[in-house]
Amino acid sequence: MAKKGITQAEIIAGIADMWELLTEEQRTLVADYLEIKRYKKNQTIYTEGTQPSHLLCLLEGKVKIYRDGVGGRSQIMRVIKPVEYFGYRAYFAEENFVTAAAAFEASTVCTIPMNVITQLVTENNRLAMFFIKLLAIDLGIADERTVNLTQKHIRGRLAESLIFLKETYGLEEDGATISIFLSREDLANLSNMTTSNAIRTLSNFALEKLIAIDGRKIKIIDEEGLKKISRIG
Repeated sequence: MAKKGITQAEIIAGIADMWELLTEEQRTLVADYLEIKRYKKNQTIYTEGTQPSHLLCLLEGKVKIYRDGVGGRSQIMRVIKPVEYFGYRAYFAEENFVTAAAAFEASTVCTIPMNVITQLVTENNRLAMFFIKLLAIDLGIADERTVNLTQKHIRGRLAESLIFLKETYGLEEDGATISIFLSREDLANLSNMTTSNAIRTLSNFALEKLIAIDGRKIKIIDEEGLKKISRIG
Protein backbone atom coordinates (compact mmCIF):
# COMPACT_ATOMS: atom_id res chain seq x y z
CA MET A 1 0.00 0.00 0.00
CA ALA A 2 1.09 3.59 -0.48
CA LYS A 3 3.09 5.12 2.37
CA LYS A 4 4.68 8.38 3.50
CA GLY A 5 2.66 10.92 1.59
CA ILE A 6 2.63 9.54 -1.95
CA THR A 7 -0.82 8.50 -3.13
CA GLN A 8 -1.69 5.23 -4.78
CA ALA A 9 -2.85 7.16 -7.85
CA GLU A 10 0.62 8.69 -8.15
CA ILE A 11 2.25 5.28 -7.85
CA ILE A 12 -0.05 3.81 -10.50
CA ALA A 13 0.74 6.74 -12.81
CA GLY A 14 4.43 5.95 -12.31
CA ILE A 15 4.07 2.27 -13.25
CA ALA A 16 1.41 2.89 -15.91
CA ASP A 17 3.32 0.99 -18.61
CA MET A 18 3.06 -2.19 -16.52
CA TRP A 19 -0.29 -1.40 -14.88
CA GLU A 20 -2.17 -1.11 -18.18
CA LEU A 21 -1.21 -4.70 -19.07
CA LEU A 22 -2.93 -6.14 -15.99
CA THR A 23 -6.48 -7.36 -15.47
CA GLU A 24 -8.57 -5.79 -12.71
CA GLU A 25 -7.94 -8.80 -10.47
CA GLN A 26 -4.19 -8.55 -11.08
CA ARG A 27 -4.22 -4.80 -10.36
CA THR A 28 -5.89 -5.50 -7.02
CA LEU A 29 -3.16 -8.03 -6.20
CA VAL A 30 -0.37 -5.57 -7.06
CA ALA A 31 -2.05 -2.76 -5.11
CA ASP A 32 -2.24 -5.00 -2.04
CA TYR A 33 1.49 -5.76 -2.08
CA LEU A 34 3.29 -2.72 -3.49
CA GLU A 35 5.19 -0.52 -1.07
CA ILE A 36 7.08 2.76 -1.28
CA LYS A 37 10.61 3.13 0.05
CA ARG A 38 12.64 6.30 0.23
CA TYR A 39 16.43 6.41 0.12
CA LYS A 40 18.77 9.22 1.09
CA LYS A 41 21.64 10.38 -1.10
CA ASN A 42 24.32 7.64 -1.33
CA GLN A 43 22.16 5.16 0.63
CA THR A 44 22.45 1.53 -0.47
CA ILE A 45 19.35 -0.05 -2.02
CA TYR A 46 20.71 -3.58 -2.31
CA THR A 47 24.14 -5.17 -2.03
CA GLU A 48 26.12 -7.62 -4.13
CA GLY A 49 25.70 -11.25 -3.07
CA THR A 50 22.29 -10.82 -1.42
CA GLN A 51 19.14 -12.62 -2.53
CA PRO A 52 16.70 -10.63 -4.68
CA SER A 53 13.13 -10.52 -3.47
CA HIS A 54 11.39 -7.51 -5.06
CA LEU A 55 10.89 -5.81 -8.37
CA LEU A 56 12.08 -2.22 -7.97
CA CYS A 57 10.76 0.75 -9.91
CA LEU A 58 12.39 4.17 -9.52
CA LEU A 59 9.65 6.80 -9.25
CA GLU A 60 11.80 9.80 -8.27
CA GLY A 61 15.53 10.45 -8.10
CA LYS A 62 18.59 8.81 -9.65
CA VAL A 63 20.17 5.41 -8.95
CA LYS A 64 23.45 3.75 -9.90
CA ILE A 65 23.98 0.03 -10.46
CA TYR A 66 27.60 -0.82 -9.75
CA ARG A 67 30.07 -3.57 -8.94
CA ASP A 68 33.23 -3.49 -6.88
CA GLY A 69 36.28 -4.46 -8.90
CA VAL A 70 39.99 -5.00 -8.44
CA GLY A 71 41.62 -2.94 -5.70
CA GLY A 72 38.28 -1.85 -4.27
CA ARG A 73 37.49 0.41 -7.22
CA SER A 74 33.85 0.42 -8.30
CA GLN A 75 32.54 0.18 -11.84
CA ILE A 76 29.18 1.77 -12.53
CA MET A 77 27.36 -0.62 -14.85
CA ARG A 78 24.10 1.26 -15.37
CA VAL A 79 22.30 4.39 -14.25
CA ILE A 80 18.56 4.35 -13.58
CA LYS A 81 16.15 7.22 -14.16
CA PRO A 82 12.41 7.54 -13.50
CA VAL A 83 10.50 5.49 -14.44
CA GLU A 84 12.68 2.40 -14.88
CA TYR A 85 12.58 -1.09 -13.39
CA PHE A 86 15.57 -2.83 -11.85
CA GLY A 87 16.58 -5.52 -9.38
CA TYR A 88 14.65 -8.35 -11.04
CA ARG A 89 17.14 -9.98 -13.44
CA ALA A 90 18.92 -11.96 -10.71
CA TYR A 91 15.62 -13.36 -9.44
CA PHE A 92 14.64 -14.64 -12.89
CA ALA A 93 18.16 -16.10 -13.24
CA GLU A 94 17.78 -17.82 -9.85
CA GLU A 95 20.96 -16.27 -8.50
CA ASN A 96 22.03 -13.67 -5.98
CA PHE A 97 22.73 -10.09 -7.00
CA VAL A 98 26.01 -9.73 -8.90
CA THR A 99 25.79 -5.93 -8.58
CA ALA A 100 24.83 -3.39 -5.94
CA ALA A 101 22.55 -0.37 -6.18
CA ALA A 102 22.66 2.99 -4.42
CA ALA A 103 20.93 6.34 -4.71
CA PHE A 104 22.84 9.16 -6.43
CA GLU A 105 20.40 11.53 -4.73
CA ALA A 106 17.26 11.28 -2.59
CA SER A 107 15.11 8.70 -4.38
CA THR A 108 11.67 7.11 -4.16
CA VAL A 109 11.30 3.46 -5.14
CA CYS A 110 8.18 1.34 -5.59
CA THR A 111 8.67 -2.31 -4.62
CA ILE A 112 6.59 -5.36 -5.55
CA PRO A 113 7.45 -8.87 -4.28
CA MET A 114 8.93 -11.02 -7.03
CA ASN A 115 6.70 -13.97 -6.13
CA VAL A 116 3.76 -11.73 -7.05
CA ILE A 117 5.47 -10.72 -10.31
CA THR A 118 6.19 -14.39 -11.10
CA GLN A 119 2.51 -15.25 -10.62
CA LEU A 120 1.46 -12.38 -12.90
CA VAL A 121 3.99 -13.29 -15.60
CA THR A 122 2.74 -16.89 -15.55
CA GLU A 123 -0.86 -15.72 -16.01
CA ASN A 124 -0.29 -12.81 -18.38
CA ASN A 125 1.58 -13.25 -21.66
CA ARG A 126 1.62 -9.52 -22.36
CA LEU A 127 3.35 -8.86 -19.05
CA ALA A 128 5.85 -11.63 -19.79
CA MET A 129 6.70 -9.96 -23.11
CA PHE A 130 7.02 -6.63 -21.28
CA PHE A 131 9.81 -7.99 -19.08
CA ILE A 132 11.45 -9.87 -21.95
CA LYS A 133 11.64 -6.58 -23.87
CA LEU A 134 13.11 -4.76 -20.85
CA LEU A 135 15.76 -7.44 -20.41
CA ALA A 136 16.60 -7.37 -24.12
CA ILE A 137 17.00 -3.57 -24.06
CA ASP A 138 19.22 -3.76 -20.97
CA LEU A 139 21.37 -6.45 -22.61
CA GLY A 140 21.84 -4.27 -25.70
CA ILE A 141 22.88 -1.30 -23.57
CA ALA A 142 25.28 -3.50 -21.60
CA ASP A 143 26.87 -4.82 -24.80
CA GLU A 144 27.40 -1.29 -26.14
CA ARG A 145 28.79 -0.08 -22.82
CA THR A 146 31.23 -3.01 -22.72
CA VAL A 147 32.70 -2.02 -26.10
CA ASN A 148 32.87 1.65 -25.15
CA LEU A 149 34.57 1.03 -21.81
CA THR A 150 37.12 -1.50 -23.05
CA GLN A 151 38.09 -0.28 -26.53
CA LYS A 152 38.01 3.51 -26.29
CA HIS A 153 40.86 5.60 -24.91
CA ILE A 154 40.39 7.77 -21.81
CA ARG A 155 39.18 10.85 -23.71
CA GLY A 156 36.70 8.80 -25.72
CA ARG A 157 35.36 7.06 -22.61
CA LEU A 158 34.83 10.29 -20.71
CA ALA A 159 33.24 12.05 -23.68
CA GLU A 160 30.93 9.07 -24.15
CA SER A 161 29.96 9.17 -20.47
CA LEU A 162 29.09 12.87 -20.60
CA ILE A 163 26.89 12.34 -23.66
CA PHE A 164 25.37 9.26 -22.00
CA LEU A 165 24.49 11.25 -18.86
CA LYS A 166 23.02 14.08 -20.93
CA GLU A 167 20.85 11.66 -22.93
CA THR A 168 19.77 9.76 -19.79
CA TYR A 169 18.99 12.63 -17.42
CA GLY A 170 18.61 15.61 -19.72
CA LEU A 171 19.65 19.21 -19.08
CA GLU A 172 18.84 21.88 -16.54
CA GLU A 173 16.72 24.90 -17.43
CA ASP A 174 19.73 26.64 -18.96
CA GLY A 175 19.71 24.02 -21.73
CA ALA A 176 23.38 23.17 -21.20
CA THR A 177 24.06 21.85 -17.66
CA ILE A 178 23.74 18.07 -17.32
CA SER A 179 20.92 17.34 -14.87
CA ILE A 180 22.97 15.17 -12.53
CA PHE A 181 25.82 16.33 -10.32
CA LEU A 182 28.29 13.45 -9.94
CA SER A 183 31.37 13.32 -7.79
CA ARG A 184 34.60 12.95 -9.74
CA GLU A 185 34.89 9.44 -8.32
CA ASP A 186 31.46 8.44 -9.64
CA LEU A 187 32.23 9.95 -13.03
CA ALA A 188 35.50 7.99 -13.10
CA ASN A 189 33.69 4.79 -12.09
CA LEU A 190 31.17 5.34 -14.88
CA SER A 191 34.00 5.86 -17.39
CA ASN A 192 36.27 2.98 -16.28
CA MET A 193 39.21 5.16 -15.28
CA THR A 194 40.96 6.42 -12.18
CA THR A 195 39.65 9.53 -10.43
CA SER A 196 42.87 11.39 -11.21
CA ASN A 197 42.49 10.62 -14.93
CA ALA A 198 38.88 11.79 -14.85
CA ILE A 199 39.86 15.08 -13.18
CA ARG A 200 42.70 15.68 -15.63
CA THR A 201 40.60 14.85 -18.70
CA LEU A 202 37.71 17.03 -17.51
CA SER A 203 40.15 19.92 -17.08
CA ASN A 204 41.45 19.36 -20.62
CA PHE A 205 37.89 19.34 -21.99
CA ALA A 206 37.27 22.64 -20.20
CA LEU A 207 40.46 24.15 -21.64
CA GLU A 208 39.33 23.04 -25.10
CA LYS A 209 35.96 24.80 -24.53
CA LEU A 210 34.04 21.55 -24.85
CA ILE A 211 32.55 21.92 -21.38
CA ALA A 212 32.47 24.32 -18.46
CA ILE A 213 32.88 23.13 -14.86
CA ASP A 214 31.35 24.63 -11.73
CA GLY A 215 31.94 22.27 -8.82
CA ARG A 216 29.99 19.12 -9.65
CA LYS A 217 28.00 20.91 -12.34
CA ILE A 218 29.11 20.20 -15.90
CA LYS A 219 27.85 22.41 -18.70
CA ILE A 220 28.13 21.14 -22.27
CA ILE A 221 29.43 23.86 -24.57
CA ASP A 222 30.34 21.84 -27.66
CA GLU A 223 28.24 18.67 -27.83
CA GLU A 224 29.33 17.87 -31.38
CA GLY A 225 32.95 18.11 -30.28
CA LEU A 226 32.31 15.61 -27.48
CA LYS A 227 30.49 13.27 -29.86
CA LYS A 228 33.41 13.42 -32.28
CA ILE A 229 35.86 12.49 -29.51
CA SER A 230 33.55 9.66 -28.45
CA ARG A 231 33.30 8.34 -32.02
CA ILE A 232 37.04 8.46 -32.58
CA GLY A 233 37.51 6.65 -29.29
